Amino acid sequence: MPDHMVAEILDGELFATPRPALPHSHAASVLGVEIGGPFGQGRGGPGGWWILDEPELHFRDDVVVPDLGGWRRERLPAIPNAAFTALAPDWVCEVLSPSTEQMDRQRKLKIYAREGVSWVWLVNPISRTLEILRLEAGRWVLIDAHGGEEEIHAEPFDAVALELSRIWPTSAPAIPESDRGQ
Repeated sequence: MPDHMVAEILDGELFATPRPALPHSHAASVLGVEIGGPFGQGRGGPGGWWILDEPELHFRDDVVVPDLGGWRRERLPAIPNAAFTALAPDWVCEVLSPSTEQMDRQRKLKIYAREGVSWVWLVNPISRTLEILRLEAGRWVLIDAHGGEEEIHAEPFDAVALELSRIWPTSAPAIPESDRGQ
């Protein structure tokens, strides 16, 4: 795949999607920092997790690349020296974009449930919403939905407050195509 594409294999079908738009990248990056500090590094929080950007996950014939993935260190004591892992994360975050939302909500959620991922966050930087899903008896249950500028405590990272206003990029006018760098 070209560098500007993300390749995934879902249900035996190859999907090549464009790299995320900047608001999408911003939301994922900020979430990685906000969660990674207290939970991945133990700065201001309990630690005990590995938080990774775009981990490549190999599940049977599926190759999935969520925006963020988190493993409790009791299940994954060290980061393997490998390009991918077959160990399902405990938590996954998908930052929704118009080109991937249907795939994230349908195909990928089914795969995550089958593999036993305990929580999925669906973040939409355009509508400024965060949906928290928990796997219960093999089915996704919407635990909570938040939006706007709220300060929240969101499973499984509810030990520390998360300020949603930090995740959302400030609005800026689109750059005219004639002014974009080549």
